Amino acid sequence: MQGAGVLPDLVSLWPMKHKTLILSLLTGLALAVLAGCSTLAEKQGEWIFQPSDRSWSGGVAAAEGMQDVWISFDSSLSGKPAKLHGLWHAADGASDQHKTKPPVMLYLHGARWNVVGSAQRVRRMQELGFSVLAVDYRGFGKSDASLPSETQAYEDARAAWDWLAVQYPGQPRYIFGHSLGGAIAIELASRVSDEAGTIVEGTFTSIPDVFETMAWGWLPVTGLITQRFESVKKVAAIGSPLLVVHGENDRLIRPELGRRLFDAAKGPKAFVLVPGGSHHNTNAVGQSLYREALAQLFELR
Repeated sequence: MQGAGVLPDLVSLWPMKHKTLILSLLTGLALAVLAGCSTLAEKQGEWIFQPSDRSWSGGVAAAEGMQDVWISFDSSLSGKPAKLHGLWHAADGASDQHKTKPPVMLYLHGARWNVVGSAQRVRRMQELGFSVLAVDYRGFGKSDASLPSETQAYEDARAAWDWLAVQYPGQPRYIFGHSLGGAIAIELASRVSDEAGTIVEGTFTSIPDVFETMAWGWLPVTGLITQRFESVKKVAAIGSPLLVVHGENDRLIRPELGRRLFDAAKGPKAFVLVPGGSHHNTNAVGQSLYREALAQLFELR
């Protein structure tokens, strides 16, 4: 995931102290309430997703050699055609007709950074043996310009999932989400039945729960949060094995939120706490633990 206000990522990404951040949130929420619910939802979309087409040099370099993908679909929310941009990074040997086709992963990124900015993470997932499709929600990167929202991001993820089913029939498909993308991944996995497994990293139970872990979490504003991403209420509906990964030193999304999410899940599941892992480097420092968990839970080697 990589948000101002109640967001998982914004605390680290905005150059603000917690006091200024929360006061800004409270002021914005109060004004939005006075202006109406639609304004409140729009403002929270800005705070939570902080959509951007920016990248950074490391991401640009990591994205070299990845294939551009375009996904077109009719949006039931807007009633208009929509288009998403993504990056495809095939597994090593994926084009070899004599080898077993590798598993396919839908990669759902978090706030602020687009797919190019997430390219190093995508490469690490590919190194674990997946062919990876990383997709930008509307409002990010080269996808259609739009203000992201919780429901719209869910629709975008489903469109990408359906695209993979058509393009790679018969290959096992996995859902992965980092931070805010983890909440989107859990929503998707709770609604489909053709996923081979679900993996989330550095994610949370709900946006209100994230807010309550902050220094100013005692303030009574959680009732005003409309885009709640309540994964803890959905995770039990996932029918595939679930891997929950969290960095031991994650100061943005506390490890206890990942553990609570894991505890609420049913069926085959595993929780991996990565020593030395932060919100941003867990899949780098925990690569060997990832590989071990994938082998044990999903029998991927």
